[in-house]
Amino acid sequence: MLTLYHNPHSRSTVVHYMLHELGEPFEIAPIDLKAGEQKSPAFLKINPMGKIPVLRDGATIVTESPAILVYLADKFPKAGLAPLLTDPERGAYLRWMFFYGSCFEPACIDLAMKRETPPSMSGWGKPGDALDTLSGALKSRPWLLGDRFSAADVLTGSGLAYMMGFKVIPERPEYRDYVQRMQARPAYQASQAALAG
Repeated sequence: MLTLYHNPHSRSTVVHYMLHELGEPFEIAPIDLKAGEQKSPAFLKINPMGKIPVLRDGATIVTESPAILVYLADKFPKAGLAPLLTDPERGAYLRWMFFYGSCFEPACIDLAMKRETPPSMSGWGKPGDALDTLSGALKSRPWLLGDRFSAADVLTGSGLAYMMGFKVIPERPEYRDYVQRMQARPAYQASQAALAG
């Protein structure tokens, strides 16, 4: 049984959504962030960083949202959320999976904090370049891999919805349309209904 250590007011919501896209059974281990359960000795044995999301799959523990999504997409290939290792699209898929956490989100944090990170210290580049790179991909196709929806869209679409919702980034038309397509998916709607219930 897959177990997600989860709080509905955290980044674990992207993994919760991914689990709905998979259609596999899972259970939730609730983590009370306000009570500090993520810093308890018991939880720190699971993730020494003291943060969620964390996925448990039997004896396997996976942390970090992109890693969890890659793990799940590869473990359950029938869901079609990741190109196989031999698929020519695998490289583009991995690029977008890691672009979000390695470039886009740090650039958004720079914007939110109104800070300029010196180029020699920022492996993620300038915020404008990260925004424009993602815009360039989304202006010409419905999903990051073209017509194919993937775990990269689960991650990036969820992140864009969050960033625009909190006015961290401008609501560009291509971002808005992309998020609306993602939010129209039955699995997304099921994940939101489960969070509300």
